[in-house]
Amino acid sequence: MASILDSVNQRTQMVGQNRLELLLFQLNGRQRFGINVFKVREVLPCPKLTSMPRRNPLIRGVAHIRGQAISIIDLSMATGGPELTGIENRFVIIAEYNRTIQGFLVGGVDRIMNINWEDVMPPPKGTGRGAYLTAVTQIENELVEIIDVERILADIMPANMDVSEEVANAPINVAKEDLTILITDDSSVARNQIKRALQSLGITLEVKKNGKEALDYLKEKSKEVDGLVHPHVPVLVSDVEMPVMDGYTLTAEIKADPNLRDIHVILHTSLSGVFNQAMVKKVGADDFIAKFHPDELATAVQKWLNTEITIKE
Repeated sequence: MASILDSVNQRTQMVGQNRLELLLFQLNGRQRFGINVFKVREVLPCPKLTSMPRRNPLIRGVAHIRGQAISIIDLSMATGGPELTGIENRFVIIAEYNRTIQGFLVGGVDRIMNINWEDVMPPPKGTGRGAYLTAVTQIENELVEIIDVERILADIMPANMDVSEEVANAPINVAKEDLTILITDDSSVARNQIKRALQSLGITLEVKKNGKEALDYLKEKSKEVDGLVHPHVPVLVSDVEMPVMDGYTLTAEIKADPNLRDIHVILHTSLSGVFNQAMVKKVGADDFIAKFHPDELATAVQKWLNTEITIKE
């Protein structure tokens, strides 16, 4: 187990192209689940937890780790399963999502697997935990379920999704009825958050669930308009982690296509870390925003729309 814990810290620094490194773990039973290693800060045996008054029932307590008080979420309960018992023999995954740090209580930690995003698929409909899955993949002939952590956090700590009046009323000197903003995210919660934030701009929104769907849409649009797409779809807001094709690969494909490369790409992700800035530069994205701050996202879209106006003039 010590080698796994050490490996997590080392591998969080790795960056791949359309590849995903999953930390595999169990909750109750043999079923394996996965979390992106890039979101993991460390894994440790469950420390002593302090109970807090009026806490959410999914939060088992607070742990003091490296001088910081961190809420520990029972990931089994959060996905509709039974409470994890014997927590002194369980493990905690410390992860960073959406600008905050959380601890996820899990039954056991398995290992790290490096896979291709093309082998990661949307979850099948009708699965018991389907509402809390963002994707599934097969490893060693067994189904591994990738949990939609953003959905869990939204249930426990709902984010403010409303754009301020000041930002909503900022001028956009463009014929809005002629434009479409493309949104790409595999999390239903994230898609709804983005839609709500950008609806205030009064521009048509087109929503896709992964990079492949988005790229197909843009290529079809290029055929439809017989050429450049950016006068019609000037801005793409894309997640990074997505099944089939991730946001980095999507961006690289867009920037390599003469009819698509002028689209302004905003990578909007719960991933954190310095490596993001390096990858943004490498694939040619125009902006990077950590989830989720509605004013910041809406302002970034307004900025690129107004930049597009300047280019046209």
